[in-house]
Amino acid sequence: MRKPKFTRPTLNQALTVWKECLAGHGHPSELIWIFAENLCLEADGGQPNGFRVGYQTQFTPPDPDALEIAYDLFCDTDARIVFYRLGSAGKKSVCILLCDPWFEERQARDGFVRHDEWKISLRPGPAGEIKEVTDLTRWVRRVKRDRTLRDCDFAMALATIDEIKLHGRPLLPYERMAGKMLGRLRQKLGQPD
Repeated sequence: MRKPKFTRPTLNQALTVWKECLAGHGHPSELIWIFAENLCLEADGGQPNGFRVGYQTQFTPPDPDALEIAYDLFCDTDARIVFYRLGSAGKKSVCILLCDPWFEERQARDGFVRHDEWKISLRPGPAGEIKEVTDLTRWVRRVKRDRTLRDCDFAMALATIDEIKLHGRPLLPYERMAGKMLGRLRQKLGQPD
């Protein structure tokens, strides 16, 4: 019987190491967790990469158990999990949990601290503030398409968290489409959802 190449830690163990890493880099160790829908990229020619990164938790707040659900689902894969800090908001670090084989080649020169025994990487990021977007118009108009791929594109969506809570697993694309079609049909027929 082959021994697995890595063993994932519990979420609490991983968070302890993550907070120690943040503190070691001079960042706040109190955390704000965001997900794909909370990320707010806005076009800004004055920024080096052409985008200003913000976040919001007012319009799509994550459920208290969202991080645990995302981590559990990511642990069921062979892909590298990344604890990723976007910046500071006051005395807290704004973080996002990522997972994809794309991160396998990311090294210390890219700002990642690797824990290969867990197949987890930590990216504490540079110092700097990230602003919370509280204007609904700005959040609705955020850039979602027609841009280069970014690390944060591998984040868990809150919609997927909801699917796991409702169905015990993420839905397949055809199941999502069928749900939308049924909703439209009910609307046309004047039936409640």
